[in-house]
Amino acid sequence: MRQNPLELKAAERLYGATMPAKIDVIKNKILSENWFVLRNYTYHLTAKNGTVLRHKREVYDRGNGATLLLYNREKNSVVLTRQFRIATWVNGSNPGGELIEACAGLLDDDSPEDCIRKEAIEETGYAIGEVEKLFELFMSPGGVTELLYFFAAEYSDAQRENDGGGVEDEAIEVLEMTFPQAWQMVKDGRIKDGKTVMLLQHALLAGKLRLD
Repeated sequence: MRQNPLELKAAERLYGATMPAKIDVIKNKILSENWFVLRNYTYHLTAKNGTVLRHKREVYDRGNGATLLLYNREKNSVVLTRQFRIATWVNGSNPGGELIEACAGLLDDDSPEDCIRKEAIEETGYAIGEVEKLFELFMSPGGVTELLYFFAAEYSDAQRENDGGGVEDEAIEVLEMTFPQAWQMVKDGRIKDGKTVMLLQHALLAGKLRLD
């Protein structure tokens, strides 16, 4: 549907017109590339009023990723995972360091769809077919380049091909629970992973799962 030009102008007045930023990169220095790539950028950014701002920022490039909510309408259930996340432990607000989250992984050289199918069987043991793309979001745009692709897919017991658990140095626990149980975990803080909360909210709003 073509949007009304008057509506577009009103949106521009409220939010500002969308236009490419004018950036002049002065310095691009690699600080670390032991795991992913951490760079220090110094650049000039021209604001909409013409003012030139000098910024110095660190940017962590870890590639793009994909995440998936496995759900079963008949059982009103979801499959999530639990694993140790060092960054949450370093933060200090998650003493045990373990995080309950939806299946996810980095794309590497795969398409988002192929990536998440591979991650699903590696992490959860479920071999899924069709996946529904929901949306794609930057998760931490202040300093991380990653664009995350969100998917949902129905699962059944017949699709379980192995125990999951991840590969190589991963130690992933597979959790199947009812949707009301997962929702309660969000409310009481046991689930505090952003992508997982968004996927659970989508399942509720889209009518895929129910709270009763």
